[in-house]
Amino acid sequence: MQKIIDTHTHIIPEHLPDFTKKFGYGNFITLQHHQKGKAWMMQGEKKFREIDANCWDANIRITEMKQHGIDTQVICTIPVMFSYWAKDTDCLELSQFLNNDIAQTCNKYSEYFIGLATLPMQNASMAVKELERCMKLGFKGIQIGSNVNNLNLNEEQFYPIWEAAEALSAAVLIHPWQMMGQEHMTKYWLPWLVGMPAEISRAACSMIFGGIFDKFPKLKVCFAHGGGSLLPTLGRIIHGWECRPDLVAIDNKNNPKSYLGKFWVDSHVCDHKQLQYVIDMIGANKIVQGSDYPFPLGEAIPGELVKTAPISSEYKHEILSTAAMDWLSLKQIVK
Repeated sequence: MQKIIDTHTHIIPEHLPDFTKKFGYGNFITLQHHQKGKAWMMQGEKKFREIDANCWDANIRITEMKQHGIDTQVICTIPVMFSYWAKDTDCLELSQFLNNDIAQTCNKYSEYFIGLATLPMQNASMAVKELERCMKLGFKGIQIGSNVNNLNLNEEQFYPIWEAAEALSAAVLIHPWQMMGQEHMTKYWLPWLVGMPAEISRAACSMIFGGIFDKFPKLKVCFAHGGGSLLPTLGRIIHGWECRPDLVAIDNKNNPKSYLGKFWVDSHVCDHKQLQYVIDMIGANKIVQGSDYPFPLGEAIPGELVKTAPISSEYKHEILSTAAMDWLSLKQIVK
């Protein structure tokens, strides 16, 4: 029987320590539970986002999964929790707290949840150790940001992380965050509507042009949100590689098109025609169901876009199930 896997969902502990008070600096996220089943994510005195209990309550999530026809959720932290800006040891402590909570949820409800860890990406040595620890705890990979304090993911300092992820067959979900130029486009929710797709393309292009997929050919990377603006603008990217190799092909001479099929993207593209386009570009076997649950910009009903798409049942099966099993190195889903 087909097991439907939602590879892109976010979770947070119900209660967070006051890390700002503990560490003595910054605006680490705290939770202000202002009414039953609702909490404000607070950045210092600023309200970052209001979240519902399905952001932390596994039982509510399981109920909604059953309503939506989802068998398994891949759970990872909310990107604002990455905190790469923090001191290395403090980010490690925060990451461990978040990862331990995810591990506890996955262990308690193992038939429903698979975990992706968060890492202190600004310190490769610490990140590798935390990756190794989490994989021993049963995690299937990691979620990381599209940049690390504005450093692109092709930078040499990240090589040890890629090497470890490759060796451990750890799935890597790259999620947009710290969107470039967001301070200049605060109106109309533009960082989320415009910045996020651009961030994913930034990460993907950096890794392609930086030769990451050649240096680490077994790396199992998935770019969130259908790969953002990468695939819709690939013609322009290839044209740039062809007409100005002196600017583009300085670290990697290979045509960017040759990397199609070497990474996964999720299905969260919000449009049937766009889904078909992504299938045509990279194949259904490289697309995993991803809803961005439980946030409003995600799918209202996880999996609905794929289930209602005018595509073959074979493609639907690949996207909803087998592609994720390949990306996560799963032999079977037990339910």
